[in-house]
Amino acid sequence: MRALRRSHTSSSSPPSSSNSSSPSSSSWIHLRSVLLVVASSSSSSSPVYSDRGSLKSPWSRRRRKHALLPKQWKTFFTPDGKLSEGGVKFLKKVRSGGVDPSIRAEVWPFLLGVYDLKSSKEERDSVKAEKRKEYENLRKECRKIIHRYEKSSKLKETTGKSSNEDSGDLSQVFDSPGLEDEASSRRSVSSEGGSPVTEDLDRPVYDQSPECSGLLEGEDERDKSVLTCEDASAGDTESTDSDSSEDLENIPLLSAEGAEARHENPKESSSLSKADGNSKFYTDEDFATWQRIIRLDAVRANSEWTIYSPSQAAVSEMKAQRSAQIVGLKDYDHLEPSRIYHAARLVAILEAYALYDPEIGYCQGMSDLLSPIASVMEEDHEAFWCFAGFMKKARHNFRLDEVGIRRQLSIVSKIIKCKDNHLYRHLEQLEAEDCFFVYRMVVVLFRRELTFEQTLCLWEVIWADQAAIRAGIAKSAWGRMRLRAPPTDDLLLYAIAACVLQRRKLIIEKYSSMDEIMRECNSMAGHLDVWKLLDDAHDLVVTLHDKI
Repeated sequence: MRALRRSHTSSSSPPSSSNSSSPSSSSWIHLRSVLLVVASSSSSSSPVYSDRGSLKSPWSRRRRKHALLPKQWKTFFTPDGKLSEGGVKFLKKVRSGGVDPSIRAEVWPFLLGVYDLKSSKEERDSVKAEKRKEYENLRKECRKIIHRYEKSSKLKETTGKSSNEDSGDLSQVFDSPGLEDEASSRRSVSSEGGSPVTEDLDRPVYDQSPECSGLLEGEDERDKSVLTCEDASAGDTESTDSDSSEDLENIPLLSAEGAEARHENPKESSSLSKADGNSKFYTDEDFATWQRIIRLDAVRANSEWTIYSPSQAAVSEMKAQRSAQIVGLKDYDHLEPSRIYHAARLVAILEAYALYDPEIGYCQGMSDLLSPIASVMEEDHEAFWCFAGFMKKARHNFRLDEVGIRRQLSIVSKIIKCKDNHLYRHLEQLEAEDCFFVYRMVVVLFRRELTFEQTLCLWEVIWADQAAIRAGIAKSAWGRMRLRAPPTDDLLLYAIAACVLQRRKLIIEKYSSMDEIMRECNSMAGHLDVWKLLDDAHDLVVTLHDKI
């Protein structure tokens, strides 16, 4: 209504007496009326972005602020080391401009929930020490499992038996029939042919599509890793120690309650007790499968990050080789020391996460999310907990049942349908209304479509929204933001929808199949402006967040 009133006011001629009117003024009024009619018809034919009036985006070119700088970052703290106003000003600043690279390592733990926004410096020091110990316990558990599995494998090779009679071999705990039956009841059981024994209706729709693997592949050599959980064989072809792809399909699932409870209440128990308590839900073989895929993905990680982390980029060859040996990295001779060191860190952190969240374990694509975090956070335990905080939301992208992915694709589809029905009808004609062509954007949060720096900026804005919601700021102290775009957990999905809407004319006029749209989406890398994307996403949030 406000927009209508503004339009009515602007189109009304200024008050003037009939005695003072003149031919020239009448002509001007007539000309202006014609221009207004033309402008009105022009705007109605472009359904993507409407007149926002006072709903100005914090990411528009005119209002866009600089990133949070070190000097300003220090001013946000009180003498006892707490963020002033519960972090409201801090989050608003990050939300509107991101974070300066020089202070990301200090800021990210606040955005990702490692530190409470209301914590003091003393409390944060205590949390940091506790988290370091928990991470070290997870790494110890990883080494125990690896040692146990290797010992079991060697014994099986020499004896030719499926289990060892020696009571001192802990591997028989995992091979005992009773426990195997219990684990099998929780896992997605596979037949000898490798297809999950589930009803067709329950199978993820993406498993049935031949385009699934290509969806997550990039145009460059660096992007040739396939990111689907089920298709391990694509990565296996590049490894000499590969197993059949059915091993990956046999990764067991935890009960949803256990994993969700841990992410909602992370302080209830220590990490080691979590790993021990959930050991009945996965076997040493499961962990070995995760480890094999982690190693493959870690070696394939690109080197975009090096210019943002000079200290890691300058690591010595000796240190890199030692790190690789500790985690059992393989096939890395072709890499320079910095990439070897980075790959070794990815392996260590991802193995620990697989134990921390065994319902998810490891799925291809998670390394894409960890790599930027590891490049910023130089300590493994800090990188791990930031990654764990990130995965509280992103973990649903890697569930084998793909419920989380399908929910997000459904939201993108609804946004497009509400904003541009003409485009949506065209997608329906192409049988692409499920928006499967943006699958990769959803899974790895634009990591393949944006440059490294733009990716971090987008993630920081998303994290600021999520932190505001987590702290209850969105409902109270952030009142004025309701006049613009309120913080939302689904900002990524609005940005993805905005990306599609920006190309509506191309899609409607030139593309006649979903494959063509998919190729267009996969070719966006390096051609997107993250702030324009957020500005357009803002308009969608303002107009549609109550409807979606």
